[in-house]
Amino acid sequence: MIPYILYAALILSACLMFYKLLLQKETFFHLNRYVLLSCMLLAFVLPLIPVPQQLSFRKIPVKNHITISKAPSNKTETAVIKELPVQPTLVEETKQLINADVLLKCLVYLYWFGVIVFALNFLMQAVILLFRAYSTTVIQDGKFRIVEITGDKAPCSFGNNIFINPEKYEWETYNQILLHEKIHIEQKHTIDLLLAEMVLVFQWFNPFAWQWRKALEINLEFLTDDQMLQQDTVEKESYQFSLLKVAAPQFPLSLTTNYNQSLLKKRIIMMNSKKSNVHTTWKYFFLVPLMVLFACLFNQPAAQSQTLNSKEESKEDAGIQNGMKTDGNWFAVIKGNTIEITFKSDENDNSSSNFQLSEISSLPRDKQGEFTLTREAGTMLFKGKFEGDKGMGTYKFTPNASYSTAMAKEGIDLKNDEDLMVFFMINIKVSYVQMLKKNGYDKIDKDQVIPLAALDVNEAYIASIKKAIPDIDLDDLVPFRSLGIDKAFIEEIRNSGYKDVSPGNIIALKSQGIDAKYITDFRSSSKNNSDENNVSNNSDDNDDDDDDIIAFKSLNIDKAFIDSFKAVGYNNLSNSDLIAMKSLDVTAEYIKSFQNAGFKNIQAENLIALKSQNVTPELIKEYKKLGFDNLDLEEVVGAKATGATPSFIKSMRAKGHDFKSLDRYIALKALADN
Repeated sequence: MIPYILYAALILSACLMFYKLLLQKETFFHLNRYVLLSCMLLAFVLPLIPVPQQLSFRKIPVKNHITISKAPSNKTETAVIKELPVQPTLVEETKQLINADVLLKCLVYLYWFGVIVFALNFLMQAVILLFRAYSTTVIQDGKFRIVEITGDKAPCSFGNNIFINPEKYEWETYNQILLHEKIHIEQKHTIDLLLAEMVLVFQWFNPFAWQWRKALEINLEFLTDDQMLQQDTVEKESYQFSLLKVAAPQFPLSLTTNYNQSLLKKRIIMMNSKKSNVHTTWKYFFLVPLMVLFACLFNQPAAQSQTLNSKEESKEDAGIQNGMKTDGNWFAVIKGNTIEITFKSDENDNSSSNFQLSEISSLPRDKQGEFTLTREAGTMLFKGKFEGDKGMGTYKFTPNASYSTAMAKEGIDLKNDEDLMVFFMINIKVSYVQMLKKNGYDKIDKDQVIPLAALDVNEAYIASIKKAIPDIDLDDLVPFRSLGIDKAFIEEIRNSGYKDVSPGNIIALKSQGIDAKYITDFRSSSKNNSDENNVSNNSDDNDDDDDDIIAFKSLNIDKAFIDSFKAVGYNNLSNSDLIAMKSLDVTAEYIKSFQNAGFKNIQAENLIALKSQNVTPELIKEYKKLGFDNLDLEEVVGAKATGATPSFIKSMRAKGHDFKSLDRYIALKALADN
């Protein structure tokens, strides 16, 4: 069966090709919107629906496969013990299988890593938008909230918020922008974009999913433009010219509906195109057989899904799980007072553990025999023999029924022998669970106990940490122990002036290698900056510093980096400026190159914008040679971002477009190059 996520990607890709070929140029914008949303949802729902057996193109596997797979497994295990010559071949095959299995696991981990990254990006964008919406000046216009922003940012909307810089536009353009964004809000276009972003979280690897989001965004703009032109107060020519003036190189976040410069030409073409004939709606009906075809080709037949369920139940009854089996083969090596035993329950399942020789009964030397290892969870019986320091044979684990009962009384439900096997290998005692409950952790499950016991999170360690953080959560103790976080480290962080000593921040600091000395140096540097500029170092500033410490460490922002800017006259850079400049590799040498070219006192935010577009003094000189003497740096950034380069301007002048303003060439490039 095609894995679910790939099946969803296949459906989404096919629907996009269908839309591009047949529907994209149609002016039924409302209908296209619902088609795009429906296909997006169907891509994730359709693979879950079983189809009737008579309609499915897939064959049901014969049940004999279940019984055949068991017999060879036992024979193979017996052969490993009795016939040593077979051993090399088996090891080679196992390695190959493990390599394939490792590759598959790596792909799965890579996929989920991507999901986590894009999910965090999605949440971060939402938080930023909400923060901007509720932390700046707002004008309430009925149900609409007009949020005033600054800088050269394109207008956009999110939810019922309209983000706009009113100082940038004339009154007529300003009103048209508001009307445009109100249509977006009235028709709830934010929901469409949120759904598309959620799809990208799980389909980040699928290039068709990114194209799908773009197609959905384009259609929303077509739909809004169509509604705008139906207003009595809006003239087509005036509205199109307003779009040209509004387009800006700094794009808003992807969760917003916005004036995207790259869509401008398509929107103007669509506004001037002929309306589609109602007789062309027959194209939309072809989506139904397309979806049915996918279901018949790839979905599980209803009978097969029942068979698979019965297989899963039989596996559970037989105790065949992903964990280590309760019987199989063993190989051991004695090393001083310890013995390393490798347990092999099948070709793909190997695990090794070290035990003290004092725990084990007498070992059979140079002859077949038995020895045992007994712990609270049960007894492991080993059969085989040792020749020198190496031995091999078979093992069988017998659980202790009273141990399961005692654990159940403590709230730990060990359902099967495999769970007991894990507790046996780690040697988790009933008294350990009782100790955790005694320290205030009443609600515990087996999945929490296992890593705690494996990392030896003992009572002394818990008591020590609780003196520093009394209400620490049980799940935080695992990363604390694995990272080597102790009471002394927490107190050092607290004494250094770091206010938020929550477990999450402590873990982040330790994982980044941030200690008390680094925080003290950071505080000293921040204080010097504030003293030099007569800025008070209040509690709010300290809170911001707490957030910036980890960013400084991860970007390797040190005193030398800060001093390099002071040397060229930048004594009042904020933490956010330093973070942005380090991220974009804005250096003191870069600033000097502008100072030598005659540009003095460039604001930090302008330096960041210049570097983001890779603008150099040499490029500015090229624009000046073309006659643009009184250049504004923001104009240069806009020209570079849109592609209105000196060579482009020369080519336009050769064609008769001789303008005195650089803005005119930027607008011309926005229309000509898409």
